[in-house]
Amino acid sequence: MERTQRKKRFYESPLDYALILPVLLLIIIGFAALWFSLNVDYPTKANAMLLQQGAWLLVGLAAAFFVMHFDSRALWMLSPILYFIGLILLIVPVFFYDPSVYALTGAKSWISINGTSLFQPSELMKVAYILFLARLITDFHQKHPMGTARTDFFLILQMMGATVPIVFILIGPGMQHDFGTLLVFLAIFGGMLLISGVTWKIMLPLILAFLALLAAIIYLIITPDGQAVLSKLGFEAYQSARFQAWLHPFADVQYNTYQQSQALISTAVGGMFGIGSAVGDIAVPVRESDMIFTVIGGGTGFLGSALVIFLYLYLIYRMMQATLKANNQFYTFIAGGFTMMLLFHVFENIGATIGILPLTGIPLPFISQGGSNLISNIIGIGLILSIKYNQETPASRGKTRDKYRRMLAKRMERNGKLEE
Repeated sequence: MERTQRKKRFYESPLDYALILPVLLLIIIGFAALWFSLNVDYPTKANAMLLQQGAWLLVGLAAAFFVMHFDSRALWMLSPILYFIGLILLIVPVFFYDPSVYALTGAKSWISINGTSLFQPSELMKVAYILFLARLITDFHQKHPMGTARTDFFLILQMMGATVPIVFILIGPGMQHDFGTLLVFLAIFGGMLLISGVTWKIMLPLILAFLALLAAIIYLIITPDGQAVLSKLGFEAYQSARFQAWLHPFADVQYNTYQQSQALISTAVGGMFGIGSAVGDIAVPVRESDMIFTVIGGGTGFLGSALVIFLYLYLIYRMMQATLKANNQFYTFIAGGFTMMLLFHVFENIGATIGILPLTGIPLPFISQGGSNLISNIIGIGLILSIKYNQETPASRGKTRDKYRRMLAKRMERNGKLEE
């Protein structure tokens, strides 16, 4: 009987433990992979870098705990404020960046002062962007409960209006030049547009236009004439080199394709069960961040890689359940946005590591080194947890009050019998 009651309390808890568990396991796996990669590549700084990652984790957990207690009204009021603050912060790296990092990556993504990188504003902007789009879509549905093709078109224009400033800051002339991060924002935009309820009379032509554009971009990338056109349009040489490394990973292993070829080798040698610490003998640039999956794939093999992918799939499944179960439209679109963000990060990072997609510098959620990405992902989980927490906490409080009233009634009844 007591065991049954414990199970009942577990399932009635306002915390979604089934969502928390895969996140916790991925974080543990991430710290194990980081410990190995940092000790191999940065032995003198490994402990300090791990402690720094631990500090970012604590910041993220505190932020997630804080936002989990926000109800939809508070998030609704804060979303435009956070969006405009995010835009301002997004501009800062254009002026305060590390020239050495810019020379290496070609992007001004991090706010750096005196050579010290502080944080990456675009990671926090992802959170603000999702909240702002969720508010736009929800507000639209409240004003147009019976949407038409014409009104849906205006919703798309509003969503594009919120996206264009971000696109300009990320890839505009003289701005960040961060094409990889732009892809994440576009994935969020596309995912939230799909669940926004826009009629298929508009969605179908948009999807066909997107596929045509994608085909045209691929053609430009893989053909010499197309590459010349991209160069005239301002396409950076390092971006073209990344695509060439994707198409021909072993064509120039000493220079342009070194990272891609080493990643493929490091992942492939793992086989079924992995080669353990021997994977450290294969040099992989930035193994601790963008290429962290090479440590998992090579060190633990197919079984370890499959476990990590399963945890991500289960996490995404739980996030989709939260999206479907939300009894608040605003929460539905928030959860949908974060689900798409996580899905794209995982697909792009692992896909680039195993060679089915080009490298874009996108980290692996909860595993790669980097405080900004870790914090933004944990905040996203906190916001999804807030869906169940804020929907079920009032009910649980009601049950607690009813239990207290019954206990008080029994006590009064017992006292009355004693007096008799």
